[in-house]
Formats: sequence, C-alpha cells, structure tokens
Amino acid sequence: MNKLFTSIVALALSSVTVASFAQDIKGDANAGQTKNAMCIGCHGIKGYQSSFPEVYKVPMISGQSAGYLSSALHEYKKGDRKHPTMRSIAATLTDQDIADLSAYYSAHGVVAGAQLPDKPAKEPSTEVQALLNKANCASCHGANFSKPIDPSYPKIAGQHADYLFVALKAYKVDNGTNPNAKVGRAHPIMGGMAKQYTNAELKAMAGYLSSVQGDLKVVPESRFR
Repeated sequence: MNKLFTSIVALALSSVTVASFAQDIKGDANAGQTKNAMCIGCHGIKGYQSSFPEVYKVPMISGQSAGYLSSALHEYKKGDRKHPTMRSIAATLTDQDIADLSAYYSAHGVVAGAQLPDKPAKEPSTEVQALLNKANCASCHGANFSKPIDPSYPKIAGQHADYLFVALKAYKVDNGTNPNAKVGRAHPIMGGMAKQYTNAELKAMAGYLSSVQGDLKVVPESRFR
C-alpha cells in the first residue's frame, strides 16, 4: 500500500512538473497542421488498423484533449509507452512540435457549439456498471467519459473498442525501465487500476465505452477520401 501511495505521489508531482513546463510552450494549431505528415497515414484513414501487438484500429485523435495528446507523445518519447512505431515517431519531435500537433488535433474536426450530454444516453449493463464502479472510472474521465477532470487524462467515450482493449492490457504489463521492451505502459495509477481486471472484463468495459457518444472522430485527409 505504501509503495502504491509513493508511486501515486511521484506521478502527481511529475504531472505538475510536466503541466507547468507545458504552459511555457504554447501550441500553434496552424503550425501543427504543417507537421502532421507522419500522423495522417494512420490516424487520417477511417478504419486503419495496426498489426502490433495485435490487430486493432488505431485510436481516434481528432477532438482529443491537447493535454492528453501532449502527455502521451512525451511518454512515447521518454519510453514509458513501449509501442515501437510511436516511440520512433515521438523521438523525432521537439517539445514545440508536440505542443503544435496537440493543439492541432484537439481542434481538428470540432464542431463549434456542439454539446455532449452530461451523462451517457446509453446505460451500461449491470455487470459493466459494476466493473466501471470498481475503479471509479468516471471520477477521472468524467460522468460521460468525455470530460476528464485533468487535461492530461484522455477522453475515452466513443473510442474504438479494440484500441481501448489493447491500451488497457498494456497498462497491465510492467516492463519497468527496460529500453528494449516493445509492449507496456508505465503508469502507476492506470497500472494499478487495470491489474484489478481480467482481460475479459477489460474487453467488456472497452465495448461499452466505445458505444458512448463522444467528441473523438477520424477526419480523413482529402487524399484518402
């Protein structure tokens, strides 16, 4: 318990440092649009699938929060997230590039004035609700899973179910600081949460979350339409 508490405190302090640093670097959405050549080949094609570590649709990032996108890219760059392709891409990005791309995709495809309901229109089954309550997912990701309480947390409503499942399983893999690991995500809070569940339970939650109306979408590049 003390070890988990220490990890959570360390993560909180780290998040404060990253958030403070991020405030010093302002993202420029227009600049981000000129830097997304490495992004559109996967995230700009509807239904595009990754084949590692299994086949799943790449995540929708248009409409995602800038804070989360920035945090995720920094984690890939640092190696806390182990996906080989994303790590190699993130390694080429400067902090300003990350800020610009995050600003761009957070506004990409957003419809001015559009409002999501405060609560999901589709209620989960009793079994799935119990699973969501077990880790109190809504306490961080918001009552409709699209209004996270911290800008570095992701919107997850409407995200691809197969991606959510792969991401949640990745949090269960503890590779520590192994630079050669190809799978896993080092995150003490999400790691502790994900490890409470069987893979079947994670898949059930991912299936429900993908059915909830959200802000996330794929905006196809004109060359891919």
